[in-house]
Amino acid sequence: MGPGCGRSSLGLSPALPPQEPSLYTVKAVIILDNDGERLFAKYYDGSYPSAKEQKGFEKNIFSKTQRSDSEIALLEGLTVVYRSSIDLYFYVIGSPYENE
Repeated sequence: MGPGCGRSSLGLSPALPPQEPSLYTVKAVIILDNDGERLFAKYYDGSYPSAKEQKGFEKNIFSKTQRSDSEIALLEGLTVVYRSSIDLYFYVIGSPYENE
């Protein structure tokens, strides 16, 4: 193929660049009690650097998921997979590009 025979000459948009590979497919693991209080939380990237931001995020996901029967949510641009068992709530947080 010569110059000018690329995708743009056909009227197609150029392909998106591939996403950078990362070992951090899990952004956070959180365990909350029945009142939404943190029992355990481990954040693996800098999305929520301060404790105040982490607590705010945890309160938000708890309020959105405590009465839901679903196990997957998209909150604040993140994929949230969660499960409740008796009085504990388990959350695994990933990027929006990851599947559950």
